[in-house]
Order: sequence, then structure tokens, then C-alpha cells
Amino acid sequence: MRWRRLAAVLLAGAGLVGLSACGSSGSTGSATTKTAVGVYASYTQVMVFWDPSDSYSNEIIAMPQMYETLLRYDPKTDKFLPDLATSYSKSQDGLTWTFHLRHNVHFHDGSLMTSQNVKDSIERTMQRGNGAAYIWDAVKSIATPSKYTVVFNLSTPSPIDFAAASPYAAWIFNTAPLKQHGQNWYAKGHEDGTGPYELQSWSSGQPLVLKAFKGYWGGWKGDHYTKLIFETVGSSSTRAQMLQSGQLTFTDFLPYQQIEALKKDANLRVTVTPAWQNLMAFFNTKVAPLNNVLVRKALSEAFPYQEVITSVMHGYASQSRGPIPAGLWGHDPSLPQYHYNLAGAKSLLQQAGIKPGSLNLTLTYTAGDDNESAAAALYKASLAQIGVNLTARPMPWVSQWNLAKATNPSQRQDIFMMYWWPDYANPYSFLYNLFHTESTVNFNLAYYYNSSFDKLIDQANTDSGINRGQAVKLYDQAQTMLYQDAPAIFIFDEQHVRVIPKSLKGYYDNPAYTNVVFWYDVTP
Repeated sequence: MRWRRLAAVLLAGAGLVGLSACGSSGSTGSATTKTAVGVYASYTQVMVFWDPSDSYSNEIIAMPQMYETLLRYDPKTDKFLPDLATSYSKSQDGLTWTFHLRHNVHFHDGSLMTSQNVKDSIERTMQRGNGAAYIWDAVKSIATPSKYTVVFNLSTPSPIDFAAASPYAAWIFNTAPLKQHGQNWYAKGHEDGTGPYELQSWSSGQPLVLKAFKGYWGGWKGDHYTKLIFETVGSSSTRAQMLQSGQLTFTDFLPYQQIEALKKDANLRVTVTPAWQNLMAFFNTKVAPLNNVLVRKALSEAFPYQEVITSVMHGYASQSRGPIPAGLWGHDPSLPQYHYNLAGAKSLLQQAGIKPGSLNLTLTYTAGDDNESAAAALYKASLAQIGVNLTARPMPWVSQWNLAKATNPSQRQDIFMMYWWPDYANPYSFLYNLFHTESTVNFNLAYYYNSSFDKLIDQANTDSGINRGQAVKLYDQAQTMLYQDAPAIFIFDEQHVRVIPKSLKGYYDNPAYTNVVFWYDVTP
């Protein structure tokens, strides 16, 4: 998962230090009619990145409480909902996008949000170039013709509405504190957004506590959670017990065996939704014999897809058709896919000149992930039947990722297993990050460099700003190319299975915002 993938950056200098910080406001708002505390337990640390420009990890569950974006995407209707922008329009050529902002919105320090703040936020994110900043690559300039109007001028057409609704690289924040305290002020554990909740307390290794921001533009009439606590609870058994005892309102992950047991609790309910999260295994295409497409196809046919879906995922997944997950626009259920076929795999290896017992491979996966571990074990057993020896190696994410980026390709792993979910609700997130040519290894861990593929997806991204139908056709062509070249095994698209209290009303598991509860919108 992305928190694991980005842990190395944290260690390199995300600036997580033991601090307590809070935003304060001179504004007032309507009093709530009910006081309630929401408790979210994650199986890993919550705040990896504090800087809203750099955010690209597990803090996604807390960021939407403190910050807001111009729009919010609703997959159920395939439409954008107003957030900090109440309306927007684009020119016919897709090169000019105009957003009209909500009036009388305040930051947590009490200052008024204007178009200049939007401009400053996005430009800073673009300049820093971290995380998902690439979503703004088409932006040539940002204009502020009025206090509440922002105009994005593009060099090429691009779906700026999707960028404006992204859970990464699209937060609007106050840049004024940076001028006074320096550019690392946010990274040191501070915040100054417009969201419904502001920071009450936090220190490294301790829970994150947020409180209702009295000056929130939405007001506080009715029933709302007025305090949020984000805890790290590594034990899934403990999280399950906390749910049953009423100590916990939400958790991001529970093993399926525990979910089955919790279904019997009359005070809990289970929700199942598409996740837009998928598991893949990337081949090291830069070393022999994995630089041979016949070998990669053989290894793709030797993967026990349905057994993994049934015994590991308990049916809460489906075999992937390319890297774009089911439910996200651009996914095509008619695309070709490999099927479990040991006879075919053995034949392909023979064609490639691979003798039984001569091929020894190492697969790495993230230590502590039970699903990856079980899937790797089943794959190892399958490969053994055709004379391929697989070593499945669990590693801390930092070590796994660093190994994958070794300068010498022969020193890297043979197969790299990991999950992906979208930076924003756009197929480009998957195809660009995972398979576009990279000058420096980042997340293209198949080391797949194909200029024809690059051109297809870049053009599709441009077309999606003016003609989504044409973009989908190009994305289909690109995914067919991946099927033919087989740089990775596309294992499964999973579903999110949540166990939540029946008392929690209004919860919607939006796959565009992985693991996020929009706490202001739910009722205790």
C-alpha cells in the first residue's frame, strides 16, 4: 500500500518530529446539538506526511478532515460535487478552466480564503514536484481575475476537474505561515486548512486528535462528530474487540476471518464496495530470462488467480483485466487476460529454452501483509509444478523499495509484488505511475520502457480533458499492449469490506478516496 511505498521518503526527511501543534481561530459558528467522538484505528501510523503539498501516503485518512479541495468526485454519479469551488467551466478547446469559489470560507487561523490562496497552494505544490504533483503538469499559469475566481491556463488539454478533486496534491491551504516560519512549518506537524476539523494535539508515536473548527463554513447545526481521534493499533484482534466494545468507530483493515465473526454482532454492520485497489506482481524486464516475453507470459499463465481470490480474498476480489481496476472509468471488462494454465506455461518455457529446474526466481513482498504472503505461497507452489523455483521474500517496505531501485538491474528482485490505488480518479494514475518510462526508478518497478506505450497514454490523458470516449479507446490500446508485453501479473481488483457500528449513519465508502471517512458528513 502507498504508506509502505512512501515510508522511505519519510525517513529521508518528511520532518516527523515529536511536536504538539494546533490551529486556532477567532471565528465562531453555530453550536452543535450533540457532542460525539469518532475514533479511527489504523494498522499503521497515520501521519506520514504533514505538508499538504507533499502528502502521498496514509495521512489521506486525516487530511480531508483538516483540508479541502476545489471539488469532490462522486463515482456513483460520475460527477463532481462542490467543495471550495461552487461551480466551474472549461473552454471548448479544453485549455482554460474557470472555477468560482465559495465565499466567506476561513482558514483555521481565522484568515479569509481567496483565489490568491488557491493559486499559491497549487503553484507551491507544482514547484515542489513531490507526491502526485504531476496531476498539474498541463498547467501553464494560474490567474486570479477576482477575489473568488481562479483560472487555470493549460499548455495542453487535461482533465483539471479530476485534478481539482484529487486526495493528493490538490489541498488548498494557507501559505502565509510559511513566510513567517519557513517552508518546513507544515512538515513539522502544523496545519492551516479550511476543513471542518482543526488540530488539537499530536506527537510522533501518539494519536492524532482533531477538534471541530468553530468557524467552519458549513456550520455545526445538527448532529456531528465534534472530536476525532486517529490511533495506530497494529493488532487486528484488538481492533475487532474495540469495535465490539464500542471503543472504535472505524478501522481501515480487518482479516476476512474476523469479518465473518463480526457479522454476528447485532450492533455492527458490514459494507462491501469496489476498492479501486489492485494487487500486481512486476517482472524485472531488464534481466535474463525475464527480458524474454515468452518467459513472462509463461509466468503469467502459472499464477493461480482463482485460488488466490477464493482462499486468500474469500471471494472479495475479481481477477484483474489490465491495471485499471473495475469500477474506474477506462476499465474494460472485455480486455484479454491470462488464465491459470500450467500446460501452456510449461510449453512457453520450453519455447524460451528454459529447462525444468534451471530457473530460480526471487519474489519480494511487504512484510506483515498476510494477503501478499498467502498469494506468494500459492504462486510458489504452482511454479514448482513446472520446475520453476521461487523464493518468496518478505521485506520491510523501505528495504523492498530500495532493493528495487538498485543501480545494477541484476541486483534487483526478479518479481516485485505490491498494491496500487489512484492518486486521483483517472486511469492515467495507474498507467503513468506504473509503466511510463522513468529516467530514475520510482514506481515503474517492471522497468518497462516503451515509447509507443508512453505516447498512447499521454495522448489519452490529453484527450480525456475534451473527449473521454477517445481517451478510453487509447487506454484500451495501451492495456492491450501491456497484455502482449506482459511486464507484470495483474492479479486481482479487490473490494473494501468494512465493519462499522450500526449507529454510524450516512457513511459512503468512496473508492476515489481510499480508506477515508468524511466525518463531517456522517451522523453519530
